[in-house]
Amino acid sequence: MRPIAIMSERTRQNAKGPLIVIGGGEDKEEDRIILREIARHLDGGRLVLATVASHEPEGYFDVYQKAFEDLGVTDLVELYVKDRAETLDPEKLRLLDEAAGVFFSGGDQLRIASQIGDTPVEQRIREIHGRGGVIAGTSAGASVMSETMLVKGTSGESHKIGDLHMAPGLGFIRDAIIDQHFAERGRFGRLLGAVAHNPRELGIGIDEDTALVLDGDRFEVIGSGCIYVVDGAGVTHSNIAEAKPERALSMYDVRLHVLSSGDTFDLAHRRPAAVPDVTRSHAIEAQVTG
Repeated sequence: MRPIAIMSERTRQNAKGPLIVIGGGEDKEEDRIILREIARHLDGGRLVLATVASHEPEGYFDVYQKAFEDLGVTDLVELYVKDRAETLDPEKLRLLDEAAGVFFSGGDQLRIASQIGDTPVEQRIREIHGRGGVIAGTSAGASVMSETMLVKGTSGESHKIGDLHMAPGLGFIRDAIIDQHFAERGRFGRLLGAVAHNPRELGIGIDEDTALVLDGDRFEVIGSGCIYVVDGAGVTHSNIAEAKPERALSMYDVRLHVLSSGDTFDLAHRRPAAVPDVTRSHAIEAQVTG
């Protein structure tokens, strides 16, 4: 078995590895831009495919093995736990010992958080990330990356105040709430609802076949769709605390950023990178409305 192969610069600096957060439906047959990015960070090392999100994981491994086989990922293993007791199994933990990365597949994000949260499996995954390994997730595997996790909410219509369920995620990305299959399933309303509940956290909606690649405090967009960042820090009004559960949400002065492939975003400053200062944006807005 080959030794772990993670970027040497990261290893020397003991820096955390990148996060690749995918909106689901990533291309597995043609250009495979997102899977190719995961393979690049692995640098020939082992990838653990964590199918924990699925109640019936059969078939996931074969699909990804075929998709990765000519991208240089020859050491791909599957990690599945049926319940929390299996997170203590030495054989399961041994799969993670020499891993260069972990990839969470789709399914039910609550199953990931509830089955491996605060277990030896989660600890091993954090150790991999801490020594420079790549952590990726698609669909449910994307939602679980955030500190606060969207679990359930109606798609395709205006958000009703009582129609939202959230839970703690694994928290690889702090101060953010991630939603996936975003434009395809009309999830803008429910992400606004999540931000209304947690205005200090950025809402990040990711389209299918689209991913953010987070390195430090900045992420870059790759793939064929868009990423939507909803910032509620400047909201001047919300009826989230006063209205009845069946009432539609209202919010004033919400800031929205729409990013496509090649764009970058600074999470620390809550702004797209390499753009004019927000004061200039407000000045332009004042000229238009004045």
